[in-house]
Amino acid sequence: MKLIEGIDNIANPFPNAVITIGNFDGVHLGHQALFHEVIEKAVEIDGTSVAMTFEPHPIRVLHQNSHPPLITLYEQKVELIERTGIDVLVCVPFTREFASIPAEAFLEDILIRRIGMKAFIVGGDYAFGRNREGNLEFLKARAATHRFELIVADWIQTQSNGKSRISSTRIRELVTAGDVTGAEKLLGRHYQIRGTVERGRNRGGKLLGFPTANIKLYDELAPRTGVYAVTVACRDGRYKGVANIGYSPTFDDHVFTVEVHILDFDRDIYGEKIRVNFIERIRDEIKFSGIEALSRQIRRDVETARNMISL
Repeated sequence: MKLIEGIDNIANPFPNAVITIGNFDGVHLGHQALFHEVIEKAVEIDGTSVAMTFEPHPIRVLHQNSHPPLITLYEQKVELIERTGIDVLVCVPFTREFASIPAEAFLEDILIRRIGMKAFIVGGDYAFGRNREGNLEFLKARAATHRFELIVADWIQTQSNGKSRISSTRIRELVTAGDVTGAEKLLGRHYQIRGTVERGRNRGGKLLGFPTANIKLYDELAPRTGVYAVTVACRDGRYKGVANIGYSPTFDDHVFTVEVHILDFDRDIYGEKIRVNFIERIRDEIKFSGIEALSRQIRRDVETARNMISL
């Protein structure tokens, strides 16, 4: 996949470009189906499959104090889109100035002239341009004049409820509730956080016998407090693990932390980036009577996680 960051870095229009546009936070099964439809259409017309996204997420620019945490940070989003087989990903730096571009100018100057759009595949509620004036009615009225095909993709529904559409909002709700298995069904993969391992309070190994990697998150969506069976990708390996998300009530810390005990692993990874995939929620975070009781419970959690996870 070719990644182009910035409209000005598009050297020439793409041959018979078939494009879809969106934030694609989570790159969930609905997004993936949209990308596959773009790819299939591009193959049909001997063209180029193109996706356009934005960084930062537009809501972070337009509503700075009320934006939700991201399901996928930019780095992971690019990786996931690449896996779908899209030919070109155009990432547009999102600003208030960009948001003010009229829909007509966006269509003519960017989509038609710069990208060379021959087919536009969108969802049923799609709109672009200043004040979201570039809606389906706008596109239908201009498709013939500008010689592009407009295709409205069907929504991908959840298996459990045919009336429920797969959405980033629903995935955030599930993760926030601790339902990581439910989120997995909509994402098509396990929910993942990424972060740098930093020094914590150095209690896991010395006091409890279970050393942990303390992860500094980068404005990601954190699952509900509790203990989870996870897999951990670090360096060149993948390992089973147990993650504790919360406030360490036994120690009365009242400081939010994400700590991961990596099973059968004893290397120093301070300062390194790791990826944690949430497999299943084991239990709530509990305040224990003391260190010994907490240590016994962690031992049980480790055995539970071992049995839940297959690598």
